[in-house]
Amino acid sequence: MPMTRHFLDLSRLSADDLRAILDDGHARKAARQGKPKGWVDADAPARDHVLAMIFEKNSTRTRFSFDAAIRQLGGSSIIATASDMQLGRGEPVEDTARVLSRMVDAVMIRANDHEDVERFARFATVPVINGLTDRSHPCQILADLMTIEEHRGPIAGKLVAWVGDGNNVCHSFMHAAQKLGFHLNVACPPEYHPDLRDLTVGGPSVTLTSDPHEAVRGADVVVTDTWVSMGDQDYEERLEAFEGYTVDDALMAEAAPDAVFLHCLPAHRGEEVTDAVIDGPCSLVWDEAENRIHAQKAVLAWCLAGG
Repeated sequence: MPMTRHFLDLSRLSADDLRAILDDGHARKAARQGKPKGWVDADAPARDHVLAMIFEKNSTRTRFSFDAAIRQLGGSSIIATASDMQLGRGEPVEDTARVLSRMVDAVMIRANDHEDVERFARFATVPVINGLTDRSHPCQILADLMTIEEHRGPIAGKLVAWVGDGNNVCHSFMHAAQKLGFHLNVACPPEYHPDLRDLTVGGPSVTLTSDPHEAVRGADVVVTDTWVSMGDQDYEERLEAFEGYTVDDALMAEAAPDAVFLHCLPAHRGEEVTDAVIDGPCSLVWDEAENRIHAQKAVLAWCLAGG
């Protein structure tokens, strides 16, 4: 039986596979310079392949980048929300996985519950890609790592500071730290710290603190995300808890002189980041958003090659 390669969490990848996917993303982006956005990569690894995309959560970057990615690899896509499908009427995840495996070559899911994606992958016979869950966002971190390496060289040995909510994006950064040899300082209010299981996965490569100044001091990269994610019901409580965690010019000044700023977007300007930082010279957020396409092309190519 051919091997089915799923892409569910960075913690499940070997360091070599993670490095290979990043390198392929860099190479595919470089090969497209000067080409129109609809141009198909020369090797077209997804030619005659169909990607299904299922969305339980609203999406801008994930939806557009995956659609562009599969097209640039020579394939096509079918897009549906959960409410468009029998999933929205109670069909078991396992049954949907079995059916779609007969109809498409890969499935990307942006889901509420991480366990639903795990269940889908257990019963699918085609690659399943985690486009975001409540637990992790591995595709976003690949784009972040690509962006850092484009502007500051290899990620190994770098100091990355995460400031804000210990959310799904933070978890995936922790997964990557040990694999690729960089250190991650995570600054969160105690009641919003990351899942301690993920902290264990990161091991000595991750330091947890409640002091954003301690986390950012000397950092090569400063990263934040919205304090209130889709589905969170405690908006006022979060705003109060995260007071003092805004990434502003004063906080960036404590990082390394050539430090860069990342945010996966959408940003709540004036909350987790100021206009001066996100629109300033240290910000790489627009390159970061574009790199979702190139990183996900590398993920798709890696998944499809497994078969």
